Amino acid sequence: MKNNKWIKILIPIVSVFIALLVASIIILIIGEGDLGQRFVFLGTAYSEMIRGAFGSSSALMNTIIKMTPLILTGLAVGFGFRAGVFNIGAEGQMTMGALAATIFAVNATQLPSFIAIPFTIIVGMLAGGIWAAIAGFLKAKTGAHEVITTIMLNWIAYNIANWAVTGPFNDGSGTPKSPEIAESAMLPNLLSSQATFLSFGIVIAIIAAIVIYFILYKTSMGYEVKAVGFNPYAAEYGGINVSKNIILTMAISGALAGLAGTLESIGLYYRFYGTLSSGKGFDGISIALIGQNNPIGIIFASLLIGGLRTGSNQMQFAGVPKHIVTIIQSIIIFLVAGERMVMTLLRLNKKKGVK
Repeated sequence: MKNNKWIKILIPIVSVFIALLVASIIILIIGEGDLGQRFVFLGTAYSEMIRGAFGSSSALMNTIIKMTPLILTGLAVGFGFRAGVFNIGAEGQMTMGALAATIFAVNATQLPSFIAIPFTIIVGMLAGGIWAAIAGFLKAKTGAHEVITTIMLNWIAYNIANWAVTGPFNDGSGTPKSPEIAESAMLPNLLSSQATFLSFGIVIAIIAAIVIYFILYKTSMGYEVKAVGFNPYAAEYGGINVSKNIILTMAISGALAGLAGTLESIGLYYRFYGTLSSGKGFDGISIALIGQNNPIGIIFASLLIGGLRTGSNQMQFAGVPKHIVTIIQSIIIFLVAGERMVMTLLRLNKKKGVK
């Protein structure tokens, strides 16, 4: 058991190093000059990436801003995976959570902050949870596959959001955005540097990860969720209500995605845009895979991807295409998803070490 635990930790770490190695080869190929100059170019590219992601307070804050919604969408997908459901609807759930939270927050002008903020968060989580529970209910009661239903729900959410911000929930300027939320519903800032500010959203996201970790590993509900994911037939034979757990898992998964959208609205933009999610819901799939569906692993996976994306902007100043970061991310996901491939490489190295 201990060996399996260490292997699960080693897989994403080894995958990152392999991805960086492959990216280094690509950077050397596209570099100019002799081999020495290309290695200098490689070193400059990576130093610029690290500087762009962690080299200053503003850079670090931008990395954390990017990782905050990724933690929550990663948790949403990872929690679903634990019960054997493939929730690829985090995009729509995030959108519906953000929209509902913003509608409430815009109208919370008479409420004090200690009431407006928690109630806005609850509304956003409820909206995301209900949206995901629809797919959970359809799977549990009719056998409809959650991949199909969540894709359909994503498009419905997308069109509802666009209709809202271009119609009844438009701020009157003609551009597709909502009115600004009430000041009492805005998350307070944790840090600020020049024009960059970091809200308490990251604290809420980390707390959510700790809560999900506790639910999965320290409660009977977590045991039931994992049992259903491991073998639903055996779980049902053992007296576990499979249908209830599928619906509950999807609802919790959706609530986490809804929380991601809510924090974007009340902690970053202070309003709702029709394209608020910007693919972060789908990014949750990558984060969950890299983090091995473990809430703590998902935090570190989000930091990795957030740092790569923030640093990629700085890499461009060194003449490296930002698409290199996409290549790195893709290779990491490929290797983590191909877990057996990495495990085989580790075993081969172990055998060589024994010889």
